[in-house]
Amino acid sequence: MTYVQEWKAFDVAVADQIAEVTLIGPGKGNAMGPDFWSELVPLFGALDTDPEVRAVVLAGAGKNFSFGLDLPAMAADFGKVLADDAKAGPRTEFHDTIKRMQAGINAVADCRKPVIAAVSGWCIGGGVDLITAADIRYAGADAKFSVREVRVAIVADMGSLARLGGIIGEGHVRELALTGKDIDARRAEQIGLVNDVFDDAESVLAAARATAREIADLPPLVVQGTKTVLDHTRRAQVEDSLRYVAAWNAAFLPSEDLTEAISAVFEKRPPTFRGR
Repeated sequence: MTYVQEWKAFDVAVADQIAEVTLIGPGKGNAMGPDFWSELVPLFGALDTDPEVRAVVLAGAGKNFSFGLDLPAMAADFGKVLADDAKAGPRTEFHDTIKRMQAGINAVADCRKPVIAAVSGWCIGGGVDLITAADIRYAGADAKFSVREVRVAIVADMGSLARLGGIIGEGHVRELALTGKDIDARRAEQIGLVNDVFDDAESVLAAARATAREIADLPPLVVQGTKTVLDHTRRAQVEDSLRYVAAWNAAFLPSEDLTEAISAVFEKRPPTFRGR
C-alpha cells in the first residue's frame, strides 16, 4: 500500500515493514490542531490494514513530542458550547466533537500493528493521551510529561484517565491528573510510564526502531493476535470511561474557569480560577 495522501499533521514513511509516523504540527511544538484530529483515523486505519507494515514508530519532529491540544486552533470547537445560551444543541455538537477526537486516539490503540512511541522533550496533555495508546514507550533523558488538562480547566477526555491506570497504577494517575504536575524522564521510568530512558533524541529513536525491527521479524499474525488478546480484558473498561467523560464534558465543561484558561493562553498570562 502506498501513502499517496499528503498529510498535514504527519510525516509518514514505510520501509522494510516498519512505518515511521512523525508529528509535524503545524502548530508550535507539534500541537494537536484540526488536521491532527482529522487525520489520525485514516492514517492509522491504513497502517492497520497494510500487510507491508508490521510495526509503527511514533515520534515528534524537532525538540518536542507534542505540546498537546492546540487551544487557539481548536477554539472554534469550543465557541458554541461556551456561549451563555448553550443548551442541548451546542452540547450535542460538542459531545460529537469529543467522540470524533477520541476516535483518533482509539485508532492508534486499535491498530493491530504494535506502536512504539519515542518521546523527546515535552509530552503534554494530548501528547500523553497519544502515548498511552501506544504499546511501548521510550523516552530521551530530556523528556518531560504532564497530564496538563486540569490546569486549563478541562477534565482529560482523550484517553489518559482511561488508559493510564493500566500502565502506571491508580495512585500515580491520581497524582498526575489532579495536580497537572510535570515529571521528568527518570520519574516517568520509575512509575512505569516509559519502558526505558536513553541519552538523547537520536538514541531514543534508534531504540524504538530496533524494537520495531525485532517485532517486524516475528510471525506477524501471531504478534497481532498477542496484541489483540492483551487488549481484550481492558477494552470494555476503556470504552466505558471514554463514553462517560465525553458525556461529562459535554454537560459540565463550559465554565468561567475554562473561558479564563483560554483567555490566559491567548493573552500569555497566568490564569485566575474562581470555581464558576
